[in-house]
Amino acid sequence: MSAAVEGPELEAVAAAAGDASEAADAGSRALRFLGGNRLSLDLSPGGCHRLLHLCVQQPLQLLQVEFLRLSTHEDPQLLEATLAQVPQSLSRLCSLVLKGGQRRDTLGACLRGALTTLPAGLSGLAHLAHLDLSFNSLETLPACVLRMPGLRALLLSHNRLSELPEALGALPALTFLSVTHNRLQTLPPALGALTTLQRLDLSQNLLDTLPPEIGGLGNLLELNLASNRLQSLPASLAGLRSLRLLVLHSNLLGSVPASLACLPFLTRLDLRDNRLRDLPPALLDAPFVRLQGNPLGEASPEAPSSPGAAFVPEMPRLFLTSDLDSFPVTPGGCSVTLACGVRLQFPAGATIAPITIRYRLLLPEPGLVPLGPHDALLSCVLELQPHGVAFQQDVGLWLLFMPPQARRCREVVVRTRSDSSWSDLATFLEEEAPKRLWAHCQVPHFSWFLVVSRPVSDACLVPPEGTLLCSSGHPGVKVIFPDGATEEPRRVSMQVVRMAGRDLRALLGEPEAAASPLLCLSQSGPPSFLRPVTVQLPLPSGVTGLNLDRSRLHLLYWAPPAATWDDITAQVVLELTHLYARFQVTHFSWYWLWYTTKNCVGGLARKAWERLRLHRVNLIALQRRRDPEQVLLQCLPRNKVDATLRRLLERYRGPEPSDTVEMFEGEEFFAAFERGIDVDADRPDCVEGRICFVFYSHLKNVKEVYVTTTLDREAQAVRGQVSFYRGAVPVQVPEEAEAARQRKGTDALWMATLPIKLPRLRGPEVPRRGTGLSLAPLNLGDAETGFLTQSNLLSVAGRLGPDWPAVALQLGMSYRELQRIRHEFRDDLDGQIRHMLFSWAERQVGQPGAVGLLVQALEQSDRQDVAEEVRAVLELGRRKYQDSIQRTGLAPKDPGVPGSSAPQPSEPAQA
Repeated sequence: MSAAVEGPELEAVAAAAGDASEAADAGSRALRFLGGNRLSLDLSPGGCHRLLHLCVQQPLQLLQVEFLRLSTHEDPQLLEATLAQVPQSLSRLCSLVLKGGQRRDTLGACLRGALTTLPAGLSGLAHLAHLDLSFNSLETLPACVLRMPGLRALLLSHNRLSELPEALGALPALTFLSVTHNRLQTLPPALGALTTLQRLDLSQNLLDTLPPEIGGLGNLLELNLASNRLQSLPASLAGLRSLRLLVLHSNLLGSVPASLACLPFLTRLDLRDNRLRDLPPALLDAPFVRLQGNPLGEASPEAPSSPGAAFVPEMPRLFLTSDLDSFPVTPGGCSVTLACGVRLQFPAGATIAPITIRYRLLLPEPGLVPLGPHDALLSCVLELQPHGVAFQQDVGLWLLFMPPQARRCREVVVRTRSDSSWSDLATFLEEEAPKRLWAHCQVPHFSWFLVVSRPVSDACLVPPEGTLLCSSGHPGVKVIFPDGATEEPRRVSMQVVRMAGRDLRALLGEPEAAASPLLCLSQSGPPSFLRPVTVQLPLPSGVTGLNLDRSRLHLLYWAPPAATWDDITAQVVLELTHLYARFQVTHFSWYWLWYTTKNCVGGLARKAWERLRLHRVNLIALQRRRDPEQVLLQCLPRNKVDATLRRLLERYRGPEPSDTVEMFEGEEFFAAFERGIDVDADRPDCVEGRICFVFYSHLKNVKEVYVTTTLDREAQAVRGQVSFYRGAVPVQVPEEAEAARQRKGTDALWMATLPIKLPRLRGPEVPRRGTGLSLAPLNLGDAETGFLTQSNLLSVAGRLGPDWPAVALQLGMSYRELQRIRHEFRDDLDGQIRHMLFSWAERQVGQPGAVGLLVQALEQSDRQDVAEEVRAVLELGRRKYQDSIQRTGLAPKDPGVPGSSAPQPSEPAQA
């Protein structure tokens, strides 16, 4: 990097950063980010421009700055020129934060900054004690860092460092060093010269050995070496006499030194997920040692047959077809891919004895799916059995989902049920295709699992001596826990949700209204803290501590399940700085800072919060072109309507989508066919002729139904309609007239009505439903085995699900025909099933034994449940037939009477 720029050259740099005629104005605007002795220029773009303008003007306030935050998401040359001015303009600097990570990619991961090195002049910052270079692109440690003798804290996480220099040992005052998430393969012996070091974090690297000199860190309190490739530990670790926390999980350790048991202050030793088969007795029973995920007590594998070649047995792989809902797992482990796309990996030793695992995929419904106020469901619900059985080692689980649209400060997690509560697992995303992602997690036992998108959750464990919790997506949001706030460690979490200013201004009808991000705080343990906890929120956008009117500032509080937000401004002491507001609380809930001229804002806050959670959707009702009795109903987010209609209108036609309505995630609604139209065939999601839905913004929310009418279609077409209503189907379904009155009210549940037209029948033939085939009226079967109607076959089709290919092959259909059906009805499972079943039935008309063949195919495909249902339908039809001939007097009085003959069955079963 270049040397410091002074005088006219500095003004030229500032002019290059922005128009020279506006330099003074830009400098005054930059002062807005100055609060006391802190200058925070990482909250919005253009931080380098602002700092350069301040360096040109040299205001007195700049000489008092001790804390500087600057984003490295800037042009590299501009960043280089800006940093060159820091030693001359901010000579009293104690803390320098040059971080990336403020921006995120489409998957929500933090992006690295442009910083690759530092100017040599930064070594002249004589007072610098804290340097944070996290989330950047450093490949080597800048030389100027090694010439900062007063440096006490050095943060280098999330860079590209492959080694640390020997000169690192020349930092005599260093007490905290974090180099997590880098590419370190070795450590310099000089690391042991950092005798003042108290906390060292080297997790998430590529270390396979440790230098013996590490034992010289006599003042080290915490050492984190998790997620490396360590196979052994040096005996010199016994020299860490002050060590309290040693984290070694997720390595390749086969043994640990017995001397670790002699460390006098060690309170936690984390050895999870290694290869430990034996452990010193003093550690085996120690309460502070965590050992899950180790093959303790197992025999060692046989030695390899040739020197230097390790024998790794190949893990068995299972690929389940759709007709299987269970599989065996042995202690040897296996990798399983389910028919629904889920992957499971059972490591060797996960089970002590062979066990049978069962699974099923469930459609989401409100009673089963737990969602927070700002969560979004991304998958169906996977149930794995047996529930609650703990594995000896965690099992890998991969769930496939469609990624949500890129949204800042959101993350994807796998949610599971444990005992009676739901919790989120540590989740990693793996990309399979541009629009297909795997959510990967490790599970200790089986239960229900689903994939959820939620606001980023930042959490920490609060010890009795206190700590600081910061939001990763909103740097200005912090919670400060003082010493003595809790007696026992408790876990706290934070979520931050931002509301667009234009939405708030539109709601309040006030051009200057603004709000801070919405803060949700939660905790485990007692509901209150022993000492007040300080919460910091950024002031609403456009408002600073210099220009605000305190009478317009409102601190709002909401504690579920209350219906409204409370204004607690008068109950707390608001401490205002140039950019932030701080206040103290003793228990956690939801907090929101508003700036408005309105006085009673509690009810308005509830409406604004609801608007944050609402999705704008449209409802569609389309009829298949070749079969108008097949109706597709779907609820779509407004931004997906056009693309979906372009895909569907080749096979469907219908009215324009409904007007835009607003719905919550997980909200129930139902569709009611009216004016002579009714649902044909029983369905599990049909209540009193109403089709039940649950809206999930990232799922399809689509159903295909078959409709019928009691009106005479030979005389004229039937012009009916389908109406959509909020909520579950009521116990007493209102008549159409009452529903029409309800939809006129201010709080009506009616959302939309769309027309449905069944065309006039021409000729004696009745169009066949659901297959696009022009079949004659269908009564499948014969006198001996009984008959099945269209409605019966539709019921069978609705039960088959993904098992239909196995049934089709048992019915004698060719594999090529199955492939053709899959191609013709791609993305339409119901269409595939109905086309297969009705095309087969058409060929069986008039053939004896067709119904028996269907029952046999169902049994051979392990669908005994559907086969029993068909038998029940046939028996019901035979009984109805016998009752009918008894009523007409055609039944013989005595089966042995000569001349009496039983008529052949002529009435098909109806069920």
